Amino acid sequence: MLFTFFRSIWVILRKDLRVWIRQPVTLAATFLPSISFLLVGALGAAAVGRSPVALVTLDTDPKGMIDVAAIITIPADFTRRVDAHESAPIDVTVNNLNLDFTNDIRRSVPDAITQFYKAQGEKSPIKVTMDEHDLRQRDVQLFEYSVVPTIVLLLSISGLINGGLSTAREWESRTVKELLLSPVSRAAIIAGKVFASFAITFCLGTFVLLLGYALGWTRPEGIYWLSALLAIALLSLFSSGLGVAVGAALQRIQVVIAVSINVAIYLFFLAGGIGVLAFEPQWLQNIAIVDPLTYGRHAMEMAIFYSSSDLFGLDMTILALSALVAVGVGVLSMRRGIVV
Repeated sequence: MLFTFFRSIWVILRKDLRVWIRQPVTLAATFLPSISFLLVGALGAAAVGRSPVALVTLDTDPKGMIDVAAIITIPADFTRRVDAHESAPIDVTVNNLNLDFTNDIRRSVPDAITQFYKAQGEKSPIKVTMDEHDLRQRDVQLFEYSVVPTIVLLLSISGLINGGLSTAREWESRTVKELLLSPVSRAAIIAGKVFASFAITFCLGTFVLLLGYALGWTRPEGIYWLSALLAIALLSLFSSGLGVAVGAALQRIQVVIAVSINVAIYLFFLAGGIGVLAFEPQWLQNIAIVDPLTYGRHAMEMAIFYSSSDLFGLDMTILALSALVAVGVGVLSMRRGIVV
């Protein structure tokens, strides 16, 4: 009896995997949103910290006209004033088009002045000593930092869409009647749907993690590979259970695609998907506390970038409970749909 139960799950899982591979619309709906966010992150990272600044020295010839975000003007008598220990003002003209670029420049100028006095050593009229203590062992580039939220978004969309479509397709094509008339328990039908979506989503997340590692974007080490994979597995199970619930409730493929993508994106943004949650508004931080993606993202960041187990127990507990609740909702939704 137990063998028949698991064999039924395997048959349903294998059938859904074959259908998924043959559906280009499903593949596009799964990958395109995540790829779009990754491209946006890449373009944003390329712009941040690389705003062009012109250094204009009045006692030399200009090197040409360029578009700049700021102009730093060193006066012609700057060297004489410094040697005489006199005040040597430097003019900074900032194009404050937006606060992000403006603040980058405002922070850079005092830093450059500090470095200038530090480089003079004992001859400097202002004694500057810098002692930096980093909280993390690694410096993570902005684009690399955006890869983990993209993986979380991919897992959410994949689980919701694949779980939802494989379920809704049974009603739209009316094959659900064949499933009900077959000598297969309803529990096996529901489990097959959930595990098919889970298998697809987990494999996609693992593939992207490995691809990122090959490209130098993600850097888990040692035991933290298991931490990252466990977070991917729980996120995959959570989104798959939620997808089955959406599919059984809506029972229409086009509607399921639209709703699934929107639900995944909203959960992604409410978890602070495009920024550092600690620096986000307080109201968003309060909402993020009840968003499972928040804990999945934190667990993956700690494992992938910092080789840290910070809050690992809390993250895994909440992810596991969220996955169980989502699967439970999916089971109830599909049972209700089958009864109706």
